Amino acid sequence: MVSHQKDNVDLSASLAEVWRVLTNKEREILRRSSRIQYFKRNGLIYCTGDEPTDMMCLLRGKVKIFKEGIGGRNQIIRMIKPIQYFGYRAYFAQEHYLTNASAFEASTVCLIPLKVVSEFLANNHNVAMFFIKQLSVDLGVADERTVNLTQKHIRGRLAEALLFLKDSYGFETDGSTISIYLAREDLASLSNMTTSNAIRTLTSFVADEIIALDGKKIRILDFERLQKISQHG
Repeated sequence: MVSHQKDNVDLSASLAEVWRVLTNKEREILRRSSRIQYFKRNGLIYCTGDEPTDMMCLLRGKVKIFKEGIGGRNQIIRMIKPIQYFGYRAYFAQEHYLTNASAFEASTVCLIPLKVVSEFLANNHNVAMFFIKQLSVDLGVADERTVNLTQKHIRGRLAEALLFLKDSYGFETDGSTISIYLAREDLASLSNMTTSNAIRTLTSFVADEIIALDGKKIRILDFERLQKISQHG
């Protein structure tokens, strides 16, 4: 599933945001203690019930954070893009993981022991403020998505999910195709709906010439209409 080798990844470039607030000694500790792992497409990074031991930073690829629901139906909670940190909330809450994380595509992840991160937090207030900001941003995004997923109608939820993917991963070189291969089941999980409802709503968006489909690729044809549908729910 994974490789544990160090690789020649330049951590100072890959972890630029947190790197700037570390002291020289802390940077050296980070170099020595971190490791690189490679995950294949759909490879599990951690599972519900696991004990958190490492903070993770996605260097390349795409990762989803999801929770198993009733009847085996999954709910995607967060989408991780390079360079984002994840997998550390449970440690500071003194819990085991309440969610699962898996790679949407072949992904490279930097793992930093949480005991090392905890020492940085205790001794460097700039690091502490960095992660307070990270957690605050994540909480704000989670709050907004909770409202969107519970109050919007199906078309609004799907439009919001497509815009969320666009904001997370951007467009391909054509300037309109969302840069992610997404199974209909995953899009349904992200939109809090059944797969059949997601397929029907996608089909209606195609009929209305809002999007175009090419296998698992989605091209946005009318960005303004998609925004209006998302806003008005």
